[in-house]
Amino acid sequence: MLRQKEINMDTRERIVDTASRLFYTQGYNSTGINQVIKEAGVAKASLYQYFPSKEDLLAEYLKVTALATNKTLKDIVNRFDTPKEKVLAMFDFLFDYSNASDFNGCNFLNVNAELPRENGQIKEIIRNQKNEIRNLFAEILGDLNKNGLADELYLLFDAALVGGKVYNDLWPVETTKRIVEKLV
Repeated sequence: MLRQKEINMDTRERIVDTASRLFYTQGYNSTGINQVIKEAGVAKASLYQYFPSKEDLLAEYLKVTALATNKTLKDIVNRFDTPKEKVLAMFDFLFDYSNASDFNGCNFLNVNAELPRENGQIKEIIRNQKNEIRNLFAEILGDLNKNGLADELYLLFDAALVGGKVYNDLWPVETTKRIVEKLV
């Protein structure tokens, strides 16, 4: 028999998993709380017990996604030895991510585009995640980081994500990787 804590965790995870899927595929503004409740199979009171507002649920979605993305990227770069191999591996990840059948762009950039500038809490979560990627490039490059190369690579990384979504094609990522090979 499940203990109450396990039941609660399962309910919370179902809510976050459902909201994550819906926010990513439909967008934050197009996803209603009632749809999350229905598709997660939870009571309204359960959702509000864990997430007092839709924005709180969005914040959790972004935090969970950031942790998973950052871990995946670090695991990928740790498989390689040289800075060039590590940087190119990040763009290979981007290629695979953009090539997935359910690719709908960057989770963070999508949300950022939907929210007003005044939404400081959510914008801060997004900036923190983006800074994790910038910092990972800087860490990889170490002493090679001449004249802000890490920032340039970060901008190319995000530009490839945007281009992949806009064109619904892989050529932006492939082109970006060719540019990166010349820079590193």
